[in-house]
Parts: sequence; C-alpha cells; structure tokens
Amino acid sequence: MTKSTIHKSTSSKQRKSLLQGRRDLLKLAAALPLAGSLGACASVTAPATPASVAVTPAPKNSAVRKPIVVSTWEHGMPANAAAWQVLSLGGSALDAVEQGARVPEADPAVRTVGLGGYPDASGEVTLDACIMDHQLNCGSVAGLKRIKHPISVARAVMEKTPHVMLVGEGALAFAKAQGFVEENLLTEQSKQDWLLWREQGKAKSQINLENHDTIGMLALDSHGHLAGACTTSGAAYKLPGRVGDSPLIGAGLYVDQDVGAATATGLGELMIKTVGCHLVVELMRQGLNPQLACQRAVERIAAKIPNAAEAQVGFLALSVNGEVGAYCLHGGFNYAVQDASGATLTDATHLLPGVVA
Repeated sequence: MTKSTIHKSTSSKQRKSLLQGRRDLLKLAAALPLAGSLGACASVTAPATPASVAVTPAPKNSAVRKPIVVSTWEHGMPANAAAWQVLSLGGSALDAVEQGARVPEADPAVRTVGLGGYPDASGEVTLDACIMDHQLNCGSVAGLKRIKHPISVARAVMEKTPHVMLVGEGALAFAKAQGFVEENLLTEQSKQDWLLWREQGKAKSQINLENHDTIGMLALDSHGHLAGACTTSGAAYKLPGRVGDSPLIGAGLYVDQDVGAATATGLGELMIKTVGCHLVVELMRQGLNPQLACQRAVERIAAKIPNAAEAQVGFLALSVNGEVGAYCLHGGFNYAVQDASGATLTDATHLLPGVVA
C-alpha cells in the first residue's frame, strides 16, 4: 500500500501502463459523447467495486456510523490518530480535522505537505490549505510562505475575518498578526532535490503522476456534524504563483451537512476544471452513495479532459451517515479510516488498468 513518491522515477513498465491507460481513456472518451450529463457517465462499465463497498444509494434511515475520520494517503494514518483523540472524547469534527492536518504539516518526511514540502521552481516553499464546517463556514489560504501550519491560518481566516480566502503576502501578514511565527520550511533534503532538478535542466515546472500528493481529511463527530480540511505544498517545482485545488472550496474540499463531504488528491487543475468535490457531493445529493459518487466524478474527468490519463486524480467521500467511498483514475491511491473499530488503510478502486507506484 505504498503511495507514489515524487522522487521516484517512472519505470518502463509504468510508462507502458500509462500509455495503455491513455489508449483506454481515448476509447472511453469515444464511447461517451458527453454533453456533461450524468446519464452519459452512468453508462461507463467500470472495474468491479470491492464487495465490502455497496454501490446502491444508502437508505435514509440507515444506522449512523459516528464518530469517524477519513483521510487521503498513508500519511493519513497518523493524522487520523490525532483527529481521533479529539473525536473519541466527544470533540468537534472541526477541531479534529484541524489537529489531524497539523500532523503531516509538521512532518518533514511528508514531502508534499508543510515543513519539508517540495518548493516551487524558484526554490520557495508555498503552502495552500482550506477548512470547512457543517454550517458552510470556511476559510482558506494560498501561496502562504514561512508558516508551518496553513490549516490553522485558514481556520483563523474563517473565524476572525469576513473573508473566505487570503493569498500571498496578505495571508502572511494576517498570520503574523494572529501570532503565527515565521520559519524556514525548506529542509536540506528538499533543497538538494530542488538543486538537482534545476541542474538537470528542467527549467519549467513538471506536473505529472508523481508529484502532487496532499492530505484531505473528513470527519463526522458524535454530534453528527461534518467538517473537512485540506492542506498541501502543491505540485513540486510549480511555476511561482501557481495555486491548485487544495485551497479552493468546491474543488479540493466541500462539506454539506445535509448530504456529506468530499476531498480530493492528484492534479489540482483537473479538480478545478470540474469543481470536483462539489460534484461528488451533488451526486450524493441525487442519491448515489459515496463510492459511486466518487466513481462518477472520476469518469466525468476521464471523459471530458483529453489528457487526463497523464495525471492522477482521486476522490474520498464521507456521507452524513458515516459511509465512506473512494475512487481514482489510476491505481496507487490509498486512504485511511479510523472509527471505534480501529484504523485501516485501503487501496481505492481505480478506473484505468495498472498501478502507478
């Protein structure tokens, strides 16, 4: 269950799988003359869903599984553990996702979030994050420099300003005014990787299958309230100023207390173009369970975006009843779940054949 890592080069076998995946995607697009309708997406014959995950809409009166927290990737396991400390004591979903997201933000070994994250093309680490509660309150920061915990700054934007998003120098000035301390986020390892990238003549940012992880978290507390958080250092060696989906409400994260919540990982541009997480939640509103809603959103991206096979995209969703679903374009995306029964890490079902390791 090892996720993709940015520093690992793609093998010839993986390239072959990717090329095959693109051919399959072209066949899929040809078979789906979409006008953006859900009905067209529903006609796709996708890989079989694991037996443990139902694909029929959950009944309105199904038993609620709470509290519960879910998050993207293997580094979601320790993040969930921190969130569970809040939830297991009756704490709020909002507090849980903030505390959980702070774990990878502070871990230099998680190279795509917070401290030690891969820098942009100029060698600067810039961070994006957003947070949202069950009442549509939300806060976000983008292009934030030298602050280790952008998720907490995003929450401060939500709770202490009339705005939703602050960016760049304005976000930094606000964070400092709130007592956050500036520090160098570029670790020696990330610096050396950036120098090697620059020396190899890669003068432009590269966004591909290997360099765009993040962490998205969703929680349902014992009071039945939902909340979500998403935080990242963004695509490695991106053009300075680039912002992905992670700080954008509706793209990288969306929460609706009437239905459920969704978060995303992968190439942010694909989620932005389709307002992906809002799409997942709206599909759930129309009666699909979280698993099938995530699948339909991935199929929409695959059918409508010609070069989608060159990137990875994955969605993770949690219903207001505590039902979990996840789906991705290529294999290799996993997600963590923790509730009263324990903690698990599961590989998400994927649309295209093969696994991107």
